[in-house]
Amino acid sequence: MSFFISDAMAEGTAAAQGGGWEGLIPLVLLFLVFYFLLIRPQQKKVKEHKALVAAIKKGDEVVTYGGLLGKVRELDENFCDLEIADDVIVKVERQNVARLLPKGTMKGE
Repeated sequence: MSFFISDAMAEGTAAAQGGGWEGLIPLVLLFLVFYFLLIRPQQKKVKEHKALVAAIKKGDEVVTYGGLLGKVRELDENFCDLEIADDVIVKVERQNVARLLPKGTMKGE
């Protein structure tokens, strides 16, 4: 019968001596890689964006995540009014401002 089925031999105490720490080392290493490559840069980006949103003031020229280019006309706690053309004003959420532009960018139209 051993021709078709190989005999299973049990390992003695050698398998039990490994301990539980050997199995955790790859998980810890994986978490460290994720932290330094994914989590930490994302937290830095969020912090920079919060500072940008807090620094917006009237007269700034901004671009939204939707691609609108406009000049800030009015601000309140959650929204800002952008003038995207002469007498065309849209209200956008402050969190949707992607970046500030240098003064005079809109004059290049």
